[in-house]
Amino acid sequence: MAKTIMIIDDSASLRQVVGIALTSAGYEVLEARDGQDALDKLTGIKIHLMLCDVNMPNLDGISFLKALRQNSGYKFTPVIMLTTEAGEEKKREGQAAGARAWVVKPFKPEQLLLAVSKLILP
Repeated sequence: MAKTIMIIDDSASLRQVVGIALTSAGYEVLEARDGQDALDKLTGIKIHLMLCDVNMPNLDGISFLKALRQNSGYKFTPVIMLTTEAGEEKKREGQAAGARAWVVKPFKPEQLLLAVSKLILP
């Protein structure tokens, strides 16, 4: 059974590009347009990993991550921040909120798939 990854980003084109890379690698993909949309979609379905932007309307990535860690069903779901934010302070803030990895846009699909493979157990 394929592992499920949720892509949380306000850019439809980025969700599409990332989705293509992930589905080509054999993953199932769910999409959310921002942190609030993602929280609304967490209805008990098994999600093996999340890729989340930092800067989004309604609920940004760091706030989403803090809310996610309060949800017992998804408390331990690994999250990779996929963002244009490259500053050390923002990375520390993400790590403190529970991010497991940080991938800076623009990125190569191979780089993203490597980070994903390190966090999803076979």
